[in-house]
Amino acid sequence: MTFPHFRFRPELLPRDDIGAAGDLQRLTMLTVYDCIVSEHDLRLVALAALVCALASLTGINLLHHARRTHGRGQFAWLAIAAASTGFGIWATHFIAMLAFSPSLPTAYNVTLTIVSLIAAVMLTGIGVGTALLSRLALAPWIGGAVVGGGIAVMHYTGMAAFEVAGIIAWDSALVAASILLGGLLGAAALATTLKGSSRGVKLVGALLLTIAICSHHFTAMGAVSITPDPSIALSPSAIHTEWLASGVAFVSLSILLLAVLALSLDIRERRRASLEMQRMRDLTDAAVEGLVLCDGDSIVTVNQSFARLTGLTSEQIAGQSLAAWVPDSAKRDTLFGWPGQAVETDLRNADGTLLPVELIARQITYNGTPHNVVAFRDLRDRRDAEARIRYLAHHDALTGLDNRTSFDYRLDREIRLHRRTKRQMALLCLDLDGFKDVNDLYGHATGDRVLQDIAKHLSSALVDGQMLARLGGDEFAIIAPHVTNPTQAGQLADALLKALKWDEEGVPIGLVSVSIGIALYPSDGKDRTELLSSADAALYRAKTEGKGTYRFFEASMGAQIRERRSIEHDLRSAIANNELSLAYQPQAQVDTGEVNGFEVLLRWNHPTRGSVSPALFIPIAEESGLILKIGEWVMREACREAASWKRPLSVAVNVSALQLTSDGFVEFVQAILEQTNLPAKRLEIEITETALIRDPNRALLSLQRLKEIGVNIAMDDFGTGYSSLSNLRAFPFDKIKIDRSFIQAVHANPQAAAIVRAVLGLGRGLGLPVIAEGVETSEELRFLGLEGCAEAQGYLFGRPAPIMEFMQLITDEFMVQPKPLMRAVGD
Repeated sequence: MTFPHFRFRPELLPRDDIGAAGDLQRLTMLTVYDCIVSEHDLRLVALAALVCALASLTGINLLHHARRTHGRGQFAWLAIAAASTGFGIWATHFIAMLAFSPSLPTAYNVTLTIVSLIAAVMLTGIGVGTALLSRLALAPWIGGAVVGGGIAVMHYTGMAAFEVAGIIAWDSALVAASILLGGLLGAAALATTLKGSSRGVKLVGALLLTIAICSHHFTAMGAVSITPDPSIALSPSAIHTEWLASGVAFVSLSILLLAVLALSLDIRERRRASLEMQRMRDLTDAAVEGLVLCDGDSIVTVNQSFARLTGLTSEQIAGQSLAAWVPDSAKRDTLFGWPGQAVETDLRNADGTLLPVELIARQITYNGTPHNVVAFRDLRDRRDAEARIRYLAHHDALTGLDNRTSFDYRLDREIRLHRRTKRQMALLCLDLDGFKDVNDLYGHATGDRVLQDIAKHLSSALVDGQMLARLGGDEFAIIAPHVTNPTQAGQLADALLKALKWDEEGVPIGLVSVSIGIALYPSDGKDRTELLSSADAALYRAKTEGKGTYRFFEASMGAQIRERRSIEHDLRSAIANNELSLAYQPQAQVDTGEVNGFEVLLRWNHPTRGSVSPALFIPIAEESGLILKIGEWVMREACREAASWKRPLSVAVNVSALQLTSDGFVEFVQAILEQTNLPAKRLEIEITETALIRDPNRALLSLQRLKEIGVNIAMDDFGTGYSSLSNLRAFPFDKIKIDRSFIQAVHANPQAAAIVRAVLGLGRGLGLPVIAEGVETSEELRFLGLEGCAEAQGYLFGRPAPIMEFMQLITDEFMVQPKPLMRAVGD
């Protein structure tokens, strides 16, 4: 770089000044070094460089701030950045000019000085505005070149404003070099600084802009040669150096203020950006989904959830292409082409494995530019859950067999296939015998293991193409395609029965068996409903004819099933239609014949069927659950009737296992006693041993609570079960009733007599009175009297009848003894 040097030409000086100019002739050509040392104030030179650097840094920071804003705000910040940079260029030039102190008079044209300042600001504004045009690829380079051109225009306009008592000459090569340097370095400065927003990038951009201004100025000043000419006079209106110094000082102060403003904005923006980044990172790290911030296809940053999905750290992922993790280009196009729409695809993990994910993209503004945020939702758990749901939709959760839905679909498909091929097939319905006892005696956990083992053993008896399904509870069904005759179906049933000859740990052999009903297509049914109905009818026959066996469907079975369903249907409305009634059978002392009470028996008088046997409709009521509603009616009517008797006779009511173990049964009994004002000691509840094994713990709790309120408990049909002795010890019974099967012809049957004597002895030992059921002859009564039986009931004392037929027994003060009884005792 060269500073301006001066050639002093003596021939242009006046004659009387020749002597004085002799010394000046030695200074005609000054070297750059001599110019700097002798003609410049180095402190002002340093100040010019400092102002230039400060202005450049200020302008660059303001430019970045303008890039982060939009609309009118961006225009305002561009104007401030242009003013800062333009003032800096202008101040650098004139401070450097003030640093030059030749021995010649100098001044500055006012108009051109102002024009140079305006040119610097305007061209700088045009340049930085052009640099921010996002639609133009080379916009930063073009805008920087415009800023460099602004430096040249300002400089040469400022030099045109420079007045000196001499002649100014220019070196065209250095002029061209100064303009080229300013343009290239200005373009490089803006192109570099707009590549990023880090502090380092800003410093490099500011340094390049400072070099652009200074190199242009001093190269252009090196192109100047001044020849002193005393005949040239300065304009009267020109600004003297002192006034220019004041203007430069004002401009420098403005630059300083703008620098402070830019610095404060930069600090605030950095703090805001830092807080925003930290807040965004905290929020994104708290998200369950993986979040990826993308600039185009390049990943800027990711949250911890995404990092865990890939198996890498956030730092390792940043800067990579999104395509490296989402290889399906079509799904990526859909993702960004339809923001907000969920896209299911695969995520390539760090180890190369593919994970099912769901992606949703949204566009946000980040650091002043549009970015895409992509949410990654791991679908592995959902896919597993969906697979599990699909499995459970068609399989039984306990045994793993096909369920009813899958069974119905397969059966319909096989029927259509066999209809086209005109071939036979078999349907087998299976029901476990005694499984309820397993649950009652050993608990539901053991029952579940039994079901699982049964499923395993039944499956082992099947061949390929045959399907075993669990329809619910202890009900199973088998579809056997291409069975050409009943013999093959029978062989399959035999194999199934043999497969269940096993001993589950803790479960006695023989406690669980299976009954099988077989129906053949198309002879026993043309569709699924008919075929299932036929197989169910055959199953019902197998269970009623001994269990643990199989039966084929016969035409007569269908009528039986329909009859049973018809009875159940009619029974549901029997109470509302007043078809049910109560019959009473006396219970009397064996030795005196005195009536102690009555047992209540249920009767059903159907409008078309007539009198329906309890042996027919009671099991149906128990299986269908109607026994709960019917039992409540019986209990309420019996207690109401007994409460109206003048004599305090007891009333015995039979209670089923379902009633005893139902919720609220004890509370119901207590409420009925309170409503009817019947003393609890007059109510006797009769239960069978089957009611005890259904749910022993709940049954024991109910019986204990009934005893607490004063109700008597009798064990009915004693001796017909397999755990009578343990039940007598565990449960709080007040009376034992010997089953009628042991009383019939007891005087002539030694085995029956031995059993009755044993029960009577057991009663005496336990302190429990024994009542005999079904006494019909005087011989039976005489035997019971000789053996010490206290009470009895049966046809000998009176057949079950409406209570109106026993009015004398419930109203008279003295007991009228039945004649058969008197004869038997008297014999």
